Amino acid sequence: MRAAIFHGAEDIRIEDVPDPRIEAPTDAIVRITRTAICGSDLWFYRGQQDYAPGSRTGHEPMGVVEEVGSEVRHLKPGDLVLAPFAISDGTCEFCHAGLPTSCTHGGFWASMTDGAQGEAVRAPFADGTLVRVPEHVHDNDAILDALFPLTDVMGTGHHAAVCAGVGPGATVVVIGDGAVGLCGVLAARRLGAERIIAVGHHADRLEKARAFGATDVVSRHGDEAVHELLELTRGGARHVLECVGGASSMQQAIQAVRPGGAIGYVGVPHGPAREGLDIMSLFFKNATLRGGPAPVRAYMKALMADVLEGTLDPSPVFDMRVDLDGIPDGYAAMHERKALKVLVKL
Repeated sequence: MRAAIFHGAEDIRIEDVPDPRIEAPTDAIVRITRTAICGSDLWFYRGQQDYAPGSRTGHEPMGVVEEVGSEVRHLKPGDLVLAPFAISDGTCEFCHAGLPTSCTHGGFWASMTDGAQGEAVRAPFADGTLVRVPEHVHDNDAILDALFPLTDVMGTGHHAAVCAGVGPGATVVVIGDGAVGLCGVLAARRLGAERIIAVGHHADRLEKARAFGATDVVSRHGDEAVHELLELTRGGARHVLECVGGASSMQQAIQAVRPGGAIGYVGVPHGPAREGLDIMSLFFKNATLRGGPAPVRAYMKALMADVLEGTLDPSPVFDMRVDLDGIPDGYAAMHERKALKVLVKL
């Protein structure tokens, strides 16, 4: 089979790799029909994160079950499935607590097992990881496109909103106009927010944020953006979603949160992890900071129900579509900010 392989900064190639095979009785083999390039993939693509040359890439699989191990009970060949970016057994303490990203036996695609940017994958703990798509929508491309973001960005945006305590009537600030930030806008609207302020630097993305439900947009930078946010919210918002992971975006979130409020953070903290957080501001605001890698497996069924009912459609986050051979061009387009998020259809 063929798959995307990382060879170094700005160097992704499509190459032949061994076909996946059942290695444990809880495994399944999934033929990929849709996958994607994630904004978090750009960290290693740009050389800003360690990643071993020769490694597979991608963590957003959707596809058809081809084979199952002898202990797989809830799936069969022919099932169309979604797979969250984290692998989980569904049986441990943390899976039962709704935190499959902390599964004691789990891990992540492209590190624990195959990368999702290829023709097929081995799915460990298939019963705990994979989520079946109802048969009646298998031939509906529009619905499948809307379901696919539940593998990562929609569930991640939803996690930010949940961690920030968003509910009916809320005023929400969403920092970041990438795919996760836009899905955060959708999530805030879904949870009943009355006012949603999207913060970003790209006019086309902020226009999409408005289409997703943002009532206001802020496109200024740094202190000017914070000043505008404080004016719009009369001193800060009780609910702030940090969807970037940079030092400046986290600082902006801390400055924008209202005393007694909460920040839901889901951007992988590359900058803040190195440069530190403004803990004193959080302390004196009595503000809550809650987040991390989104347990999207725990959110999938509820979000899927809304997609199937026609009340949720995150598919417009994809503004470029490629086939397997187009993956290197997709990486380059996202790196150069010519694309927001790339959908790969096989």
